[in-house]
Amino acid sequence: MVPDTATLTKRLADVGYLADPGLATALFCAVRLPQPLLLEGEAGVGKTQAAKALAELLDTPLIRLQCFEGIDAAEALYEWNYPRQLLGIRLAEARGDDLAEESLFGESYLIRRPLLEALEHPGPRPAVLLIDEVDRADEEFEAFLFELLAESTVTIPEIGTLTATHPPIVILTSNRTRDLHDALKRRCLYHWIDYPPLAQAVAIVRARVPEASEALATQVAGAVARLRTLDIQKPPGVAEAIDWVHAATLMGLDHLDEDGVGATLGSVLKYREDHDVARAAGLRWIADPARSAQEAAEAVRDAPARHG
Repeated sequence: MVPDTATLTKRLADVGYLADPGLATALFCAVRLPQPLLLEGEAGVGKTQAAKALAELLDTPLIRLQCFEGIDAAEALYEWNYPRQLLGIRLAEARGDDLAEESLFGESYLIRRPLLEALEHPGPRPAVLLIDEVDRADEEFEAFLFELLAESTVTIPEIGTLTATHPPIVILTSNRTRDLHDALKRRCLYHWIDYPPLAQAVAIVRARVPEASEALATQVAGAVARLRTLDIQKPPGVAEAIDWVHAATLMGLDHLDEDGVGATLGSVLKYREDHDVARAAGLRWIADPARSAQEAAEAVRDAPARHG
């Protein structure tokens, strides 16, 4: 599917995802070994987007399981269509037929959820299975995933053990809201995605929002980096930078100034308290610290003259 890491990196870039060598190597191993890949990092650094880009470049379906507290096998793997089973029983009774119990647990009554869909994907290429925010699920659900991650099999009591013909490429993501079990990590490759340096952040924003000017993309990437230095609840990631550029472009802005930051701050900060911290730091400083410092220096320089 992909012969080497360099080719994978180029093809990821072709679909708008810029991966550093470490992430490209991790994705390459996940495709070629194959072995599940656990991606961790702060929210908004591109973990989910990595799986989407991988599916796009491989021209294969992305099957996503969004985890949450309390998720169980019925929501992740399969469940039986009870209303249809009941209808089948009543129709059989009306016709005077005998309905064997095993016929009630056949294919026609099975509702497939993401994990089963990924295992049964007919190919020719394996599907990309995204198990998103696995840290939000309970530890019991982690244990439920072990069989799938290790052997690409699942067991349905009424049917038996199902093994994938084309084992899915599995990408798990975690925002580290809690520590994952060592047994899950042992079954996975691991890669931490950090915030990108400024130049790469600008390149990512321009790849995702090509209609934005380079000046605007550079200003937004710099402003996001400055916001991360503040004492705020949710430091913005690359995803928020992209959202910010989209909003600024929609507003007809080709650069950020104090008014522009104030008008579009909701694209990048999602807590009222964070807005208060940002405004206290100064919208002009967020937009352009050099200009802010210059104006401060000019104010200091001019102050004696005004009093003189």
